[in-house]
Amino acid sequence: MEAIRLGGLELRFKQTGEETGGALDLFEMTVLPNARMPVPHYHESWEETIVGLTGVTSWKVAGRDVELPAGESLFIPRGVVHGFRNDTQEAATCLCILTPGVLGPGYFRELAALVAGGAPDPAQMREVMLRHGLVPAPAG
Repeated sequence: MEAIRLGGLELRFKQTGEETGGALDLFEMTVLPNARMPVPHYHESWEETIVGLTGVTSWKVAGRDVELPAGESLFIPRGVVHGFRNDTQEAATCLCILTPGVLGPGYFRELAALVAGGAPDPAQMREVMLRHGLVPAPAG
């Protein structure tokens, strides 16, 4: 199974929209200690459900702080700004379920290629995000 590395994140797709007839994308994500989502954002075309598997991730969803330990889940509706980080000294893993499955691994491969060259150009990151249906949150 392909591992996509994006800074302190590693993703392994278990199912893609192509494999499920567009029903869902399903991937396992490992968040290394002190790693975070590069850009808080929202999606207009899908919901996201996160299930904690190991460790604890810290999420900000619609301005609210949420701790997600193993065994707990979090639902993020369309249009809701969110981001996450791992403030602990141990890796955390979670299962991410996107419904319907319209994102796929291509987005993460593109971002990984941008990040591999060092600090990516924010305009390029924004363009990739928008092209794949993610809307970066306004700064502030």
